[in-house]
Amino acid sequence: MLQKALVLLLVVASIAGFTSCGTTANHYVYATLPAANQIIAYREDPNSGVLTQIAGSPYTVGDGAVSLALHPSGKFLYAANPGQNENDISLFTIASNGDLTEVFPRTSVAPNGSQPNLLRIDSAGAFLYVANTNSQNISVFSIASSNGALTPVAGPPVFLGASPLNMQLTPSGNFLFVSIPSQTSGTILSFSVNSGVLTLVSGINARGLNLDGLAIDPSGTYLYSANFGSNSISIFKIGTTTSPGALTEVSGSPLTSGYTAPVALILDPKGQFLYVANQGSNNVAAYSINSTTALPNILTTSTTTGAFATETSPSFLVSDPSGKYLYVGNQGSSAGIQAFSVSSGNLTAFSTYGVGNTPSSIVVLGK
Repeated sequence: MLQKALVLLLVVASIAGFTSCGTTANHYVYATLPAANQIIAYREDPNSGVLTQIAGSPYTVGDGAVSLALHPSGKFLYAANPGQNENDISLFTIASNGDLTEVFPRTSVAPNGSQPNLLRIDSAGAFLYVANTNSQNISVFSIASSNGALTPVAGPPVFLGASPLNMQLTPSGNFLFVSIPSQTSGTILSFSVNSGVLTLVSGINARGLNLDGLAIDPSGTYLYSANFGSNSISIFKIGTTTSPGALTEVSGSPLTSGYTAPVALILDPKGQFLYVANQGSNNVAAYSINSTTALPNILTTSTTTGAFATETSPSFLVSDPSGKYLYVGNQGSSAGIQAFSVSSGNLTAFSTYGVGNTPSSIVVLGK
């Protein structure tokens, strides 16, 4: 199975996207290339979506760098390095022209963590959450606002019982959800968050296999999962007053999409559209969201099939801050980043950028 990119990392940039207005502000696109131990960087023309590689890019990073997370301030970029001689997190400062400078030493997740694979930062930029594949746990670090330095939060990492597939924070930062595999179904664990400390709320066995993609609507009311192993999409209501953080699968879920190997998904900030990367079908499916039921409906105004063709093995999605463009990371033979313009939920492909090695995650910064 191809290495999954996780969107998110992706989360900080994508939540800000899908709004449309002209701008002359600089936007920057960063992607990890694990096989080359590099981060490639581009300047994005905010009015055309065209990418131009930044001088000095790609940048050397730790062994097997697989995931990125942007600090909400736009000053810092973090990369997870799961390689055998690493098991650490890189911190980069971001210059006004998008140039990256790594700050040493790197921050280790050892001795309790091993193979950091997923990164999430809360909207306040106070804490970094690191999902570790080999040790099957989550490490938490506080973030210094002055220089981005990481300090471990007191206490042992939170053990998950299986290697994490994905994780997402609610917009408020009050709850963290982690998907893990099981023999007969996928499981999502719910954690409450208090000053970076995670407390297990509950777990739910979803009627889907390999919940690789997770996305939360902007209101923090619903959680969506892309079920890679069962070719479906699940929708959950996030508990509030009576059962804060607990998940309840909504009526009509899971939704069989008709496409193969859905691996990543992203919602617009108004919760009106859902995009799903189908790795086995080589497309991105577009859905409108029913405001009453929260169920996705295939976007009938798009194409006869409801999906837009991509390069081979689309594996992660991110939007630029203006919302006018959607970027798809492809992990097949093209090994590139494909750019789409966005209009009323519809996608139009306009360029593909080869990166030489298989990308694993992408983030977009608006300056």
